[in-house]
Amino acid sequence: MTTTDVAAPPGPQATGRRRPPPRPTRRHLRRLLVLGVVVALAGAAVLVAARRAGGVRTVPITIHHSRFQPAVLAVPVGTTVRFEVTNTDPIDHELIVGDEPVHQRHRVGRDRHHHGDVPGEVSVAAGTAAVTTFRFDHPGPVAFICHLPGHEAYGMVGVVNVTG
Repeated sequence: MTTTDVAAPPGPQATGRRRPPPRPTRRHLRRLLVLGVVVALAGAAVLVAARRAGGVRTVPITIHHSRFQPAVLAVPVGTTVRFEVTNTDPIDHELIVGDEPVHQRHRVGRDRHHHGDVPGEVSVAAGTAAVTTFRFDHPGPVAFICHLPGHEAYGMVGVVNVTG
């Protein structure tokens, strides 16, 4: 028996035309729709969790001429702020973050050095930098102040506006 060669029908290369992409089936479209919904819901869940938790935010604070720069911040409830404090002054300062009882304790207290062991409390020697973190769990204004003698009266006060 002999075999006969049969020519294949001309393909896209033979005719010089490109073949159009295949049309998606209903099954394929349903899968894409389900995948899109899953991705959208997962993205929304991540955004809601991040908004609720607030995440960690790094904020550089510069002390210059016995002033905090910036002196006003805004963060959502649940945010942990990592304060990177740089003291450009020729004198020592501190940054104390907290509610009124915290500030009252520091106004009358004798602690002159804060090594960052307590969240939101750090001393910053002249010409150096220091870091402290503080989590803002309740809405409303929260002050940060330098309580070294005369510094608060001079205006070394800032505020974090915590939004709910």
